[in-house]
Amino acid sequence: SDDEFRVLDFKHGKTVQTTKKKRQVHKAVPPRELKMSFDQDWTSAWPGQRTFHPASVPLPVRQGISKLGTSPGKFGNAELMKIPNFLHLTPPAVKKHCVALKKFCTPWPDDLKTDTSCREHFPIEITTSNFCHSSPSIRNPLSRIVTIKVPLSVLNLDKHAKDKFLRLVGERYDERTGIVTITTDKCPLKEQNYDYAFYLLAAVFHESWITEPWEKEKSEVDMEYYDWDRSRSKSNVEKYIKSCTNSFDVTHPTVKEYKEAVVTLFDQGTLFFFILVYL
Repeated sequence: SDDEFRVLDFKHGKTVQTTKKKRQVHKAVPPRELKMSFDQDWTSAWPGQRTFHPASVPLPVRQGISKLGTSPGKFGNAELMKIPNFLHLTPPAVKKHCVALKKFCTPWPDDLKTDTSCREHFPIEITTSNFCHSSPSIRNPLSRIVTIKVPLSVLNLDKHAKDKFLRLVGERYDERTGIVTITTDKCPLKEQNYDYAFYLLAAVFHESWITEPWEKEKSEVDMEYYDWDRSRSKSNVEKYIKSCTNSFDVTHPTVKEYKEAVVTLFDQGTLFFFILVYL
């Protein structure tokens, strides 16, 4: 009516009729494992390295500990997703990789058919370790250790260089096998320890060929072993034989036998066993 006050509308709102939409329910897609056939090519289903996916692995895998007794299943299992898996390295997958890489490879040399021939052409043996375990870090401090083994016979050292080389390597040389073993673990990375090991081998090898001036001053008394060529026994035998026959043959069986007896006596000591051998 005219007697009523007019309403002042600042918002100029309009009455809108709202209709409630029906909630659309999406049906969950069944796991992929239910659609897999038993003879499916696994390399196509899991071609590369990836995190564990329960719907793609048709195996009843369990991981973890449950107080109820049974380990948790694969669905919603964080333990299976944390650890690395080798589902991409199955024998068929490895075979496919080998076939693909075969065209880039050369035939195996005929001269390296046996282990003996391989050791003859490649005498240096290198040993390293790789570790795979479940932990917050995939790195293992033991993987940095590098060990190289070299037969002393392949170094082609002369008498002086061999003696000096053995003194420098010390306990790293095994007299029973004739192999020098160098182990490096001071550097943080495996590649650094690898280079450091070969640096040590090269440094000791070249140092053994160097003859210092003071080394020439060593006399028979200063020698750590009995040197037959520089001994007075050799000179006395040489004088005695020349006085009888006017000739001295080093290769004579009697001279060689006497040499071995004297060297053994001085190096091994006056043991009763060694004395009886030459009586």
